Amino acid sequence: MNFSWLFRMAWRDSRRSRQRLLLFMSAIVLGIAALVAINSFGDNLALSIDDQARELLGADLTLSWNRPPTRKTQQLAKTIGRDRAYEVSFASLVSIPKTGGVRLAQVKGLTGNFPYYGTWEVQPASAVQTFRQANGRVALVDDALLVQLGAQPGDSVRLGNLSFLIAGRVTKTPGQAAIAATVAPTVFVPNQFLEKTGLLQRGSRVNYKYYYQFAPGTDVEKYVRTISGRLDKDGVNYDTVTERKKQTGRSFADLTKYLSLVAFVALLLGCVGVASAVQLYVKEKIASVAILRTLGASGRQALLIYLLQTALMGLIGATVGALVGSAVQLILPRVFGDFLPVSVQTTLSAPAILGGIGTGLLISVLFALLPLLAIRNVSPLRALRNSYDDDLSGRDPLRWIVYLLIIGFIIGFAYLQTRNLMLAVGFTGGLAVAFGTLTLLGLGLIALVRRFFPASWSYVWRQSLANLYRPNNQTLILVTAIGLGAFLIATLYLTQGLLLGRVQLSGSGKQPNMVLFDIQNEQIAGVRALVKQQKLPILQEVPVVTMRLNDINGKTASAGKPPRPDQPTDTVRTDTVRRAPSWAFTREYRVTYRDSLISSEKIAAGKGPYQANGAIYVSVEKDYMERMHVKLGDTLNFNVQGAPIPTIVGGTREVDWSRVQTNFLIVFPSGVLEQAPQFRVLMTRVPDNKTSAVLQRGLVSQFPNVSAIDLGLILQTIDEILGQISFVIRFMALFSILTGLLVLASSVVISKYQRLRESVLLRTLGASRNQILRITALEYGLLGLLAALSGILLSIAGTWALARFVFEVAYQPDVVPLIVVTVVVTILTVVIGVLNSRDVLVRPPLDVLRSDV
Repeated sequence: MNFSWLFRMAWRDSRRSRQRLLLFMSAIVLGIAALVAINSFGDNLALSIDDQARELLGADLTLSWNRPPTRKTQQLAKTIGRDRAYEVSFASLVSIPKTGGVRLAQVKGLTGNFPYYGTWEVQPASAVQTFRQANGRVALVDDALLVQLGAQPGDSVRLGNLSFLIAGRVTKTPGQAAIAATVAPTVFVPNQFLEKTGLLQRGSRVNYKYYYQFAPGTDVEKYVRTISGRLDKDGVNYDTVTERKKQTGRSFADLTKYLSLVAFVALLLGCVGVASAVQLYVKEKIASVAILRTLGASGRQALLIYLLQTALMGLIGATVGALVGSAVQLILPRVFGDFLPVSVQTTLSAPAILGGIGTGLLISVLFALLPLLAIRNVSPLRALRNSYDDDLSGRDPLRWIVYLLIIGFIIGFAYLQTRNLMLAVGFTGGLAVAFGTLTLLGLGLIALVRRFFPASWSYVWRQSLANLYRPNNQTLILVTAIGLGAFLIATLYLTQGLLLGRVQLSGSGKQPNMVLFDIQNEQIAGVRALVKQQKLPILQEVPVVTMRLNDINGKTASAGKPPRPDQPTDTVRTDTVRRAPSWAFTREYRVTYRDSLISSEKIAAGKGPYQANGAIYVSVEKDYMERMHVKLGDTLNFNVQGAPIPTIVGGTREVDWSRVQTNFLIVFPSGVLEQAPQFRVLMTRVPDNKTSAVLQRGLVSQFPNVSAIDLGLILQTIDEILGQISFVIRFMALFSILTGLLVLASSVVISKYQRLRESVLLRTLGASRNQILRITALEYGLLGLLAALSGILLSIAGTWALARFVFEVAYQPDVVPLIVVTVVVTILTVVIGVLNSRDVLVRPPLDVLRSDV
């Protein structure tokens, strides 16, 4: 086959159509731009994490624990490294005396020169040195906390029995994303003053951590391997620069892969537009193909000529998209700024650019090939008789091969992003359902308009509605393209509302919305009195006992044979314990005791907690028991501050963790733990923020070690987090909306010649320019409205399924965002449709008739 002749013919034939070819190939530009932008950003983020790995940790090594290790291990911790810093952290209520503001915060008592790497961004900068000298009671406070409580440097913050001067405002701590300060704002104080605050009581949840700096050139990983056995035995967690780099890189790699799939949806949307535009292009080129066949060209040669044209345009579109994407990635660090623990340096990423171009070229050619296959069947007789009825719409087995290639490509792309075949197939199936549903809605719309055509309506309305089902109509492609974009945006709004509604439901009615914890036994009477003084109900009061798990069925984590090389390192294998996770023996358990279930629990198997024949039967949460790989009748031997307590698994419970109640993994029966060291949790319901503030101020002044969780604050925090997350996803979904509108613009321009002919006929029959304008505006208004409604209908169905089967809550969608999406999409469709049809309105009929002749 003479390829040079094919290229020459493709080039010559495209001379009058290059602008139109470029236009419909521009539909893939935004999809490629989104794909390249995300992948380039992901590559640059990975490089930045590698370059700033030490800043993620702030040290070369950290050791942490929440129970005191052996004295030998404590002595070892004090001798590791060239320099070390020590941190004690816990949650506590803090208050600002000047404003009266109270907030649950993370308190960290620091000693030493943390951070060793990275910059601790504090205003003023001199406050860091003032803090490290620890000559007085000074504090560094996260900016988010100061804003919430209306404080500023120079004010004081009260922790328990002591007040600290706020020496500086912390804007960033090494390794901490900005959003983390919103969830858990931190107050840093010199460690030497913590004891005097009175906040460290028996049973308090306290974490201890050492930060270490080693001499340059030290192999920290090798050193950690020499002490890891002792650390694991004592339940001491360790983290190195290499491990933190892997964890952080893995987390953000998953994020970029997910967003790449969102961008890929925009690309597929553009390719649907390409297929539709090429179909119209092929219909206009049938006469040219017939002449080529008459002159001796084969059907295969004719197909290759036009396939070369579309491939070249696809390459140009993909290249332009890659360039746009490389520019778009420059703003992504701002979009993701609150989530990033490192600063990202943006540079061009060759793998992302070449991958984007290759993906765009291949997928556009595959979609364009579907309508191009019909060219092989064009008969030479069409050059002699235009009415010759060639069976171009007959079944073509090659079309099924192309369909399979497209499906295989989508599955392959999704697999490369997720490395999970089931997820890739699920993603492809979800796309098929979305596209199929929108296509069925479009076909149903066409059938309904044709079946129930309003013959009595005005001329303008009749003509606009008739355009929805006329030959070569754009109804199906625009309902699919614009509808999918509306579906993505509406789903984001509805899902965010669903998540917030679920949390709000948890605190509605008479359910608790305030949790007081770390109440010592000697304080419980006073806390009760304080709550009743505010005329608040005591809805729950629960004892909590802290303990450790010694063994399962008499076997500990180190019992039995050593693990095989191919066995996961976080599990052990014994002759009676099947893959019991090692964390089961190192974590701390907080349990309660009672003989009955509460409203958030129901029996899954066995019985509730009880005693029989001197044996203690405990109830274990169902999912947790499965993760522990234990079954009914297994023995769990616990240790409560040196006192062994043997128990038997007597039953399992299903727990609704979304309820604001004291839910536990393990529940003991009454009569076993009453004399064990314990603290209390009390739950009440406050009617408003004012009452909540008064109660929390009373707790801070009378019982400073007692902390409170306010559901109202949780709702506010969740709303802020979801708002930031949905902004990121909406930013990506915007590419789908814009792609749909670009498909609309290209479809209008490509069908312009046909619309000119229709306009001439209407003008010749007496239609005015104003009537044609109204017909065009109404047609695109109906298309935009119906496309938006189709997407929203699909979105409501999807989020209803989430509410019904996943969250198990009543579904009440917020209609305001849906109305906004509908109106905006409809207006944009009308504006773009009318602007691109202006030639139809201004061209005189005689011009068109002459050019046609």
